[in-house]
Amino acid sequence: MYRTASGEEIFVIDGHTHFWDGSPPNQKNIHGKQFIECFYAYHSNLSPPAEKWSLEKFEKYDAKTMHDDLFIHGYDDMAILQPTYLTDFYKAGFNTTERNSALKKSHPDRFILNGAFDPRDGNKGLEELHAKAEKYKLKGVKLYTAEWRGESKGYKLDDKGSYRFLEAAQKLGIKNIHVHKGPTIIPLNKDAFDVGDIDDVATSFQDLNFIVEHCGLPRLDDFCWIATQETNVYAGIAVALPFIHSRPAYFGHVMAELLFWIGADKILYGSDYGIWTPKWLIDKFMAFEIPEELTKETGSVLTMETKTKILGLNAARIYDVDVEAQKKKIRAGGGYAHLAQAAE
Repeated sequence: MYRTASGEEIFVIDGHTHFWDGSPPNQKNIHGKQFIECFYAYHSNLSPPAEKWSLEKFEKYDAKTMHDDLFIHGYDDMAILQPTYLTDFYKAGFNTTERNSALKKSHPDRFILNGAFDPRDGNKGLEELHAKAEKYKLKGVKLYTAEWRGESKGYKLDDKGSYRFLEAAQKLGIKNIHVHKGPTIIPLNKDAFDVGDIDDVATSFQDLNFIVEHCGLPRLDDFCWIATQETNVYAGIAVALPFIHSRPAYFGHVMAELLFWIGADKILYGSDYGIWTPKWLIDKFMAFEIPEELTKETGSVLTMETKTKILGLNAARIYDVDVEAQKKKIRAGGGYAHLAQAAE
């Protein structure tokens, strides 16, 4: 929960979090080492000095550390767990729905558990999607179109195989399709994260929401042109958000463009934990204003209403979260006890 200086409560849903194991014992090959070290480079280069972790902690953190960073030290009320399997790089997978489910089980009112699918898995993958949808009551999935699978180094959402899985997701009530369409990570190929395939599937599957994680960076213009015409395409601002520290003018440009093209109702906050932690990101976001020259050109302003939508209300709407009911559940479970103690 974030409280403004005037005492206003802002409900926060972190749209992009992970509980990963990138440690050396889990690395299957050199690519597992490359991948986690590339993540760590993003963390090191874009974080304030006081927020930097050691590589050892970054490679594998425990459940308590994650819970406390999100909900005790940070302002998150809820967080969406987004899996990234990478089984070609990691022996037990990098960040699986099964691993994430332990967090959901321990803190059911705090976490939303998402699944994943890969159309290259064919009929077996469809069976697994059905089983996980039933077991975990999935409302969303996370897709990684540049993931390697044997000789294949990626796939497109508008492939015939992808259509089969999207059709299945729609029938299963999985309506939120989160797709990594952002910066590349070694050794994955940049072009496999291109946003062009979002256009076709968004048109074809009007009952699904396509949340383009990292808002297509470095393809911001392409994303905006697509998302402005497709009413069911949203922008996740994980990865864009930490530029608020290292390159605030660039972050202002990104936010001005997103607000100009798609508006405040289609932008979702995400910390990308454990690359970054929520507290410093939200503190800086709440204090941030779009530079005056950009506001004059685009009309974009980060009002309190806009920030409140981005930090939680937009995600609550597409995930059917009753915010007031959720606050009561968290309070009843003692989840806001640290806030009360801090106020005393």
